[in-house]
Amino acid sequence: MLLEAIRQPLRLADIPRPEPGPGQLVIGVRTCGVCRTDLHVADGDLADPVLPLVLGHEIVGTVVAAGPHAERFAEGTRVGVPWLGWVDETCRYCKSGRENLCEHARFTGYQINGGYAEFMVADERFCAALPAEYGDTEVAPLLCAGLIGYRAFRAAGDARRLGLYGFGASAHIIAQVARYEGRRVFAFTRPGDDKGQRFARSLGAEWAGGSDTMPPEPLDAAIVFAAVGALVAVALRSLDRGGTVVCAGIHMSDIPSFPYELLWGERVVRSVANLTRQDAREFLALAPRVPVRVTTTPYALGDANNALSDLRRGSLEGAAVLTVDGASLRE
Repeated sequence: MLLEAIRQPLRLADIPRPEPGPGQLVIGVRTCGVCRTDLHVADGDLADPVLPLVLGHEIVGTVVAAGPHAERFAEGTRVGVPWLGWVDETCRYCKSGRENLCEHARFTGYQINGGYAEFMVADERFCAALPAEYGDTEVAPLLCAGLIGYRAFRAAGDARRLGLYGFGASAHIIAQVARYEGRRVFAFTRPGDDKGQRFARSLGAEWAGGSDTMPPEPLDAAIVFAAVGALVAVALRSLDRGGTVVCAGIHMSDIPSFPYELLWGERVVRSVANLTRQDAREFLALAPRVPVRVTTTPYALGDANNALSDLRRGSLEGAAVLTVDGASLRE
């Protein structure tokens, strides 16, 4: 499913099967999660897509071929391919353990063709071994919704009272991790979203309400998953002294001004950016121990535009996942 122009529907297209270069794998795609970042790329919120482009960075597939010097995974092995697709390993960020901030990083489904396709090529260094406890559909959202959620969760520190603003793919995963670690979870949805609030409570949130309401007690940290800048001040208002607001998205609408008194008291506002390979190792080992239960809505690859539309409307419970069946595409 090819993105040929910003703000245009994806087009089902036949393109040449990719060939691996040194250190690369050809992966036969089984499933690919649909992430809000895909929307930001397709809608032009992110400035540097390489068009025409195959979206998708929550990729689950099987190694079908390997290029020279690619030795980590044997043919037939199931692997995952996340957002971080390549770093230079020489810049000051890479050398200080912050490869997520690499000055020359390239990202899957943005500068590198992704998983809305039957086949894709990936640098084997950035492919992940997947936990056997999950099927192809369930494991796909762990590769971004889970990973960026996990990075945001760690950035929130040891908060005992944790607020989650926007209860979508990431929050429904991280709520379970937080409960596993003994945290108290407070979930915020769109005002009036009773279904979403029931969903949050079913996953361990002790309180759930609209983002226009205050929690029943102050929070130690809040993660803003929704791409709504106005929620930053809302989340700050809910914090106790010394609390942290973590902005988890790659894009957010402008943050309105707010009075300094909301920040005073050593409150902190910070972002997280991308992910590291260490994040993937840690989280993919943790998820089956929780165990994280992933709620998904499957779509055929040819229905990718519908999946993106449903995500944009906020009508999904959990995560959308594309299932790839080349034979059905040609019927």
